[in-house]
Amino acid sequence: MHMNNNGEAFKSGVWYMFANFILKSITLISTPVFTRLMTQEDFGLYNNYTSWLGILTVLVTLNLGTTFICAKFDFGDKFDEYIFSVLTLSSLLGIIWLVIVNIFSAQISVLTGIDSLYLNLMIFYLIALPAVDMFQGRERYAYKYKVSVFLSLLLSVFTTVVAVLFVLRMENKLTGRIAGSVLPTVIAGIILFLYLAKKGKKINIKYWKYAFPICLPFIPHLLSLTVLNSMDRMMITKICGAEDNALYSLAYTCGTVISLLVNSMNTAFSPWLGEKLYSKAYSEIYKVSKKYILLFVALAAGVMLITPEILFIMGGKSYQEAIYVMPPVAFGCVCQFLYTMFVNIEQFEKKTVGMAFASVSAAVVNYALNRLFIPRYGYIAAAYTTLVSFLWLLLVHMLLVKKLGYSSLYPVKFIFVVLAGMIFYTAVVNYLYMITAVRYVMVLGYGILFISIGWKYRKIYK
Repeated sequence: MHMNNNGEAFKSGVWYMFANFILKSITLISTPVFTRLMTQEDFGLYNNYTSWLGILTVLVTLNLGTTFICAKFDFGDKFDEYIFSVLTLSSLLGIIWLVIVNIFSAQISVLTGIDSLYLNLMIFYLIALPAVDMFQGRERYAYKYKVSVFLSLLLSVFTTVVAVLFVLRMENKLTGRIAGSVLPTVIAGIILFLYLAKKGKKINIKYWKYAFPICLPFIPHLLSLTVLNSMDRMMITKICGAEDNALYSLAYTCGTVISLLVNSMNTAFSPWLGEKLYSKAYSEIYKVSKKYILLFVALAAGVMLITPEILFIMGGKSYQEAIYVMPPVAFGCVCQFLYTMFVNIEQFEKKTVGMAFASVSAAVVNYALNRLFIPRYGYIAAAYTTLVSFLWLLLVHMLLVKKLGYSSLYPVKFIFVVLAGMIFYTAVVNYLYMITAVRYVMVLGYGILFISIGWKYRKIYK
């Protein structure tokens, strides 16, 4: 099943990248509202909730939508039937988890530090979420974007508005924040489940048998990756307290504005990459990937220069002491972008066991470093331990892809040059946060240079 042309994929990819970035940005932009409406303790507890949400998302949903990159080609005209079948499986798993959470609510609450009410809201959210994600995946792999983009933006705006209203009106601000983020997704999930049921028509168990061998080895990878992203906040809460977690979490959120670019650009890149791998257009992948890397690193470098201003806007003066969390976090996002390119290849080849090893080992490295350095140096140390773990993860994925026979698919030497440059650049930017005037001059110079180069090579990038 081949796409009609590169123009179709490009047009669809740009719109998905735009929509995904706007969707995530709306959530980010709303953060200053919540940091001012909620106490630092409640804000820290909410970030603890979202950390556990990330972990339970993997366990409850099994991320069955990740099989679409290969199922699209394996089942062709039966793709809708496949989607509805795995969606039903995901819903069934969610209901089982709902029963488990209520039977062992006391024990799970002690383990996570989350009230049983919030645990139930979390599971309802996770039962509904796959319908939204799978609908988006279906549209993306068909290179359709209009309805999906509109739905994404509508859901994001609606979720933000409902959450703000709930926080304003409810006495318990934490309950309002969580309930407001759950309700819109539940409503959308019910509607989209019915739509996908109409398209798929029937449930076929053979698709469960197809998805499980791909997803189950993939679970340790996703779980470890989620733990890697969340462990620092959970450990800071336990070692340093909820208020330090609030400081770290906001700075981490500001630094990971770059990860919005990772997710948004990969939304456009992964379907195109799957098509090119399927047609064995390896030279085209090599040529595009170098420009793709350059574009991302240039955007990330620009964001790193202005992260102090982002932090001030997001949280105000009371959060300024967390400024030095952001440079290593931003560098970590560059590593995340790079290893995602290699993970796409492993997913296409259905080689998920190696991915699991990579992520588990990175999570172990992160845990060990956190235990060693957070008690000694406080919450800022967690940003550097996470960066080291992401570098480790990138190196392991590069080796795994080389083992699959794709050693020349991406410009590996160029990637190492980029990493060396980022180490130097991160150190410089970290120092420049103390010299505001010089940093502003660099921001101006960067802006002029970026626009000039972008204009000069606009035809190549298009």
